[in-house]
Amino acid sequence: MIAPGCTSAQAPAAPSDLIADGYDSHIELRWTASPTPGVTGYEVYRSENGGTDFLPLKSVSPSVTSLIDWTGDEGDNLNRQYKVRATAPGGMTSNFSPVVLAETHVMSDEELLEMVQRYTFRYFWDYAHPTSGLARERNNGNPQVVTMGGSGFGILSIIVGAERGWVTREEAVNRMIKIVTFLQIADRFHGVFPHWMYGSSGKVFPFSQYDNGGDLVETAFLMQGLLTARRYFDEDTPLESALRNAITGLWEDVEWDWYRKNGSNVLYWHWSPEYQWQINLAIRGFNEAQVIYLLAIASPTHGVPASLYSSGWTGGSYQNLNTYYGYKVYTGPYAGGPLFFAHYSYLGFDPRNKKDQYCNYFVRNRNHALIHQTYCAINPKGHQGYSENCWGLTASDDPGGYAVHDPFPLNDNGTISPTAALASMPYTPDESVKALKHFYRNLGENLWGPYGFYDAFNLNQNWYASSYLAIDQGPIVAMIENYRTGLLWETFMENPEIQPALDAIGFQEDLTGTDEHTLESTGFDVSVFPNPVKSGGVATIEWNVLTTKHLSAMLADMQGKVLHTYFRDRQVQTGVFQEQVPIPALPAGTYLLRVGDGQFQIQKKLSVVTGD
Repeated sequence: MIAPGCTSAQAPAAPSDLIADGYDSHIELRWTASPTPGVTGYEVYRSENGGTDFLPLKSVSPSVTSLIDWTGDEGDNLNRQYKVRATAPGGMTSNFSPVVLAETHVMSDEELLEMVQRYTFRYFWDYAHPTSGLARERNNGNPQVVTMGGSGFGILSIIVGAERGWVTREEAVNRMIKIVTFLQIADRFHGVFPHWMYGSSGKVFPFSQYDNGGDLVETAFLMQGLLTARRYFDEDTPLESALRNAITGLWEDVEWDWYRKNGSNVLYWHWSPEYQWQINLAIRGFNEAQVIYLLAIASPTHGVPASLYSSGWTGGSYQNLNTYYGYKVYTGPYAGGPLFFAHYSYLGFDPRNKKDQYCNYFVRNRNHALIHQTYCAINPKGHQGYSENCWGLTASDDPGGYAVHDPFPLNDNGTISPTAALASMPYTPDESVKALKHFYRNLGENLWGPYGFYDAFNLNQNWYASSYLAIDQGPIVAMIENYRTGLLWETFMENPEIQPALDAIGFQEDLTGTDEHTLESTGFDVSVFPNPVKSGGVATIEWNVLTTKHLSAMLADMQGKVLHTYFRDRQVQTGVFQEQVPIPALPAGTYLLRVGDGQFQIQKKLSVVTGD
């Protein structure tokens, strides 16, 4: 049977508007579909010799109008030409599209960051639900299901897209109007949105048996995005004014105080009109939910007392005084837990230069990321692929479904998720950029797709996800932007409700800023060179001491075991001076030079190499 529109006497019309864009290790093709009904697919041809010969590259289904040609293993600065034609029943084909040319080029770090952000942004712009504009939960699930937390992350991505010119400001405002208009009629439970809902109707889609009502944590992530948008879209135009007013209405409708469960001194995650408090899950730290208490205390209409921060958020097993691989984690479970703990609450809430009674959360999150990076570099379980440039464990898809991954032995099955390292970019820029390059240049043939990096991979099983999740994609865009410009941090913090809430909680300025120590705060600093240094060779330590100190210095492995003590409690005079120290005969690897005065400890990574 001949499909309607494609007869035995008439070939289909050719696809049009073929575009080819060259990147570092791939070329992307996009085209407009053939207008002829009944097309069965498209055939892409490529020339590697200036257009003299074109060979088939790939055939795709009729619903696909783009293709990534991975060139990473073919060399740098490649010149490729492409053309596409449509296919139809009976072996019919269209004419070829006009030929297009693209060239790859070695991309700078800034170009790579821009590429990753822009591709990932597409998930929230191109793949958003067409009715509501909200973020779909995942690309391989029910396409009608949208997620509130992921939509909050998506709103932050839209702001980045407008700021960087990937879409116009007008387009971004119109998308935001669509989103907030839909949210105004969607299901809410005392002003609180459900975890999931249908993107076409706004009716709750149950997350689990008893979870068919409000989800306070997901709502807070949504509000973090909305409040950032309220400050960003600040122009005196009818649309932007209407947008701000609508966001304020949604924000002020959230009954944070209702979720105290009859006035208790802790907030609760869920409430359902059908099951009431059946789930009975109190929100206690440390986990991903710090911003919930900040927003609940900041609410101008349904606020909770600032005392709930200590009685609720920090009222459980909050502190963690242990050190892992030389890094203090301050709060949270073993090794800090999965890395999304360091991301979700801090996409808008700026943790820099402030602390509560427990820690500076920028420092805490930086150490958390470094623990993961060091853990993967040491690779105690011997997983395939783990290295100093292949790191980051979090909640993600894995070969068995979906699981939470972290360095606790039972929680690490060899699955790495790119969002873990990439969303840590503000905390660990050097380590995160190296991970980005490794994921893209070395693994990208299987890991890179139309919305950027796929969700996860496990090289033990040679498994790569084909999925994208809103809650994993959003932090990539947002946190890379916070690293590059601080845009989202600065914009969210401009909301007038936020600083008074921080003051009421008891946050104080922390002049150690974004580093665990400064010369001014500790009174001393140290550097070591050459780095790398030869095993059995000599290194030079340079001291900078502001006031006379009694210092101890030692060399340790990444597990913290002391391998060599250089001196203990030595009096070191004020000034800058150098001292040569022996490096023991050690296996090649990364070690820690630790210097401390009993109050502060500075540690520097030292790479030891063997051979010539």
